[in-house]
Amino acid sequence: MKLNSKIIFHIMGLLLLCNGGFMLLATLVSGIYNDGATLSIALAAITTMFVGTFAMFYTRGHKKEVKRREGYIIVTFGWLVMSFSGMLPYLFSGSIPTVTNAFFETVSGYTTTGASILDDIEVMPEGILFWRSLTHWIGGMGIIVLAIAILPLLGIGGMQLFAAEAPGPSADKLHPRITDTAKRLWLIYVGYTLAETVLLKLAGMSFFDAINHSLATLSTGGFSTKNLSVAYWNDQPLIQYIIILFMFLAGSNFVLSYFAFKGKVQRVLHDEEFRYYTGFVVIFTIVAALVVYLKAEVPISDYHPMVFGSGESAFRHTLFQVISVITTTGFVSADFTSWTPFMTVFFFGLMFLGGSAGSTSGGIKVMRHVLIIKNGLLEFKRTLHPNAIIPVRYNNKTVKEQIVYNIIAFFVLYMLLFIIGAMVLGAMGIDFVTAIGGSASSLGNVGPAFGGLYPLSNFNGLPDAAKWWCGFLMLAGRLELFTVLILLTPYFWKRT
Repeated sequence: MKLNSKIIFHIMGLLLLCNGGFMLLATLVSGIYNDGATLSIALAAITTMFVGTFAMFYTRGHKKEVKRREGYIIVTFGWLVMSFSGMLPYLFSGSIPTVTNAFFETVSGYTTTGASILDDIEVMPEGILFWRSLTHWIGGMGIIVLAIAILPLLGIGGMQLFAAEAPGPSADKLHPRITDTAKRLWLIYVGYTLAETVLLKLAGMSFFDAINHSLATLSTGGFSTKNLSVAYWNDQPLIQYIIILFMFLAGSNFVLSYFAFKGKVQRVLHDEEFRYYTGFVVIFTIVAALVVYLKAEVPISDYHPMVFGSGESAFRHTLFQVISVITTTGFVSADFTSWTPFMTVFFFGLMFLGGSAGSTSGGIKVMRHVLIIKNGLLEFKRTLHPNAIIPVRYNNKTVKEQIVYNIIAFFVLYMLLFIIGAMVLGAMGIDFVTAIGGSASSLGNVGPAFGGLYPLSNFNGLPDAAKWWCGFLMLAGRLELFTVLILLTPYFWKRT
């Protein structure tokens, strides 16, 4: 079947127009702070919008029909188009002069990974820092809309389950309900962002720092305006507790926030994934806090020396880092790799957990883990009773076998790509710990890693080829693997 290429290019043009519009916001911020980058960001915005307008004009009169093949191409190439156009403010302003580094920073932003190549963030112009945070925010909301509107229709990674819970589309209805759902989720997303900005400002952050950290928190991104990330405010616990709260909300299913605001609190409390998500955070925090309080006595950094001398301090930093890694936000309040060897392995494991389906977090997602474990345990029963039909149940409903198979396939592919990712990095001369940390962090969209990529370091020391490879892993992980990998198969491009 012939591809509807016009609709693909038309949507790419629309994305470029939107991206250019957001660049104008960064231009405004740059002008307010008179940071010297205003003209450069404005030129990037105009260039992006011009190309977008041309693409839309050239493909006018297109056939308004998006089938599965077009859907896969639009999702993957849409993220690439956003990333390549998003490089322009960095390149035009000279803030990040090389294409490799500019692409890495941009794809890390849109995929809400939060890994950076910047050695000194605080010398960057305010407009560039705002654009950097804005790429997070755009990517985070894009993922929510993607999860609600696109992935269930493509049958990706078990997201059909999420579609059944969402107050929007069913698998066969791409209509006004998707538009309504997207609008509601945008409203919640914007509302949370504004609420966190106000609270952080009241807690003592400057308005500029507050808005940037809110953009990065709600997207579970992790880009900060400070070299020390959130460790910069270690003497202001209230700021860290506010960020903890909103990281938790961002890592939960946004549809549950919608139900909560509608007064359907019981629906939130009875949601199986939310209960597991909350339980994991509580249990892992208690374990980590006990280990840190009893065993770890290390300074957070040379600039902010602090020994974990109080129970509150141990609790706060472990809660912060547990939620930051589980939700794949990647903010740092302490170097968790220096606490104890056990804690290093502990946080490495958390990198594979991920937040809830329908959240802005990356990783495998709690829902998938729960269903894989349930299916594994049921295999014991099936072995004893081979003729019995024993289905997996989720939220008191039977889960279709096809969805279970899909999730198992996703998990196998995820672990396989993690191993391949680490091997490729190792082949580039990167040491073992850094290679497995970089692969897990990039694929899970976490940000901080281990070895040479420890939390208070960055990815700038990697070879250029490794940065491009990590960019691919970020994109694959962010778009649920199948969406990207299916484009690499020969039969996808064959006419049928």
